[in-house]
Amino acid sequence: MSVEVIAVGGYEEVGKNMSAVKVGDDVVIFDMGIHLDRLHIHEDTDISRMHSLDLIERGVIPDDTLMKDVDGKVRAIVFTHGHLDHIGAVAKLAHRYGAPIIATPYTLSLIESTIKSEKKFKVSNPLQVLNPGEKRQISPDITLEFINTTHSIPQTVIAALHTSEGIIVYANDFKFDNHQKISPPTDYHRLRELGRKGVLALIVETTRASEKQEVKTHSEKVARIVLEDIMKAPLQEKDGVIITTFSSHIERIQAISDIAKHSDRQMLLLGRSMERYCTLAESMGILKLPSNASIYGSPKAVNKALSRAEDKRDEYLLITTGHQGEPDALLPRIANAKTQFNIKRGDNVIISAPVIPNPMNKANRNLMERRLSSSGARIYTNAHVSGHAGREDHRDFIRMLNPVHIVPSHGDLHMLAAYAEIAEEEGYKMGNDVHVLRNGQAQVFNGGI
Repeated sequence: MSVEVIAVGGYEEVGKNMSAVKVGDDVVIFDMGIHLDRLHIHEDTDISRMHSLDLIERGVIPDDTLMKDVDGKVRAIVFTHGHLDHIGAVAKLAHRYGAPIIATPYTLSLIESTIKSEKKFKVSNPLQVLNPGEKRQISPDITLEFINTTHSIPQTVIAALHTSEGIIVYANDFKFDNHQKISPPTDYHRLRELGRKGVLALIVETTRASEKQEVKTHSEKVARIVLEDIMKAPLQEKDGVIITTFSSHIERIQAISDIAKHSDRQMLLLGRSMERYCTLAESMGILKLPSNASIYGSPKAVNKALSRAEDKRDEYLLITTGHQGEPDALLPRIANAKTQFNIKRGDNVIISAPVIPNPMNKANRNLMERRLSSSGARIYTNAHVSGHAGREDHRDFIRMLNPVHIVPSHGDLHMLAAYAEIAEEEGYKMGNDVHVLRNGQAQVFNGGI
């Protein structure tokens, strides 16, 4: 029986992730994400009224039309975590397959929210929870297992498909972090067990594979310490304090909250996506905010909150969206004097997120920082650590699993090639057991190991 890995999206870009694994006549789809950098699509953008074919044409979601030529039945659609570049297209594509959607509780709740807000398509796929450490049989020859790992969003897992031909591991995205407050460390013991059982193929993210200056990704504990040092003095001053970070980075928002609760300031979490991720995390007991914290997502509610903060800026801590400088996101609008809150000399702006590396983001972020600075703001840009594995983390991962084949994914061709270099340093050979694919291509493995 053959095993086929089909690269649908995310093999020529960072984003719009979608892969399919075909084992005999059974197919499992992993992820249905959006490309956050295309035509001002970002975490606050509402695509619910847009048609899937238009979004495919614009390069925002994966072009899954190639799946019509795949001779097999889709048995499950599996999501390993709740970032938009992995779940953002679920309401546009999942209804075409009718298979159950499987994810951890927080991820599944985010998917359910996305489906409920969809305006173009009716999505009636069954929604099934699978917790880290659990297995589920999804066809006579395929059992799905979730292995706990860490990332920059809670309840991230590595997925393993157990088949008669060997184990296929899907690892998009992860980091090895032993010091998070919300998420327990990666289940290294289980990964080593899978390696001993026999991993036929590893499909693995390459986001940081080409970065050679930081070979092992720092823990969130480092970010907590940096944030504490940066925030300590501004929280005691009379000037405004604004922090922007990924709205899905619940671990980071929890750290900010824990630091802020020692001050007299009230927390205002502002922005559509901030409301979506944080309200859900709080309702599930994942995020624990102080009693004086408030979350506002609608433009009207955000404007009212900003108006209050403008009059009494020493009483509030603003946590906003817009860290990439996207023109219609909240922090850039504040920087452009398009809200009720005006930056004044001495205000503090803490950017707890890196620039996602593409020309548009770099230009937008640079413009936002210059406008904030020209208004007199103090800007701190170093309060961040990555949520993705570094080169040496990947080397450790390969050694744990000892896969027969490696398929680099979730990156542009430069990143995929950089991962191939790491694999070759570990004894693999490009074209033999390391397979660099482009969107729309497939790789067949003759099973049995």
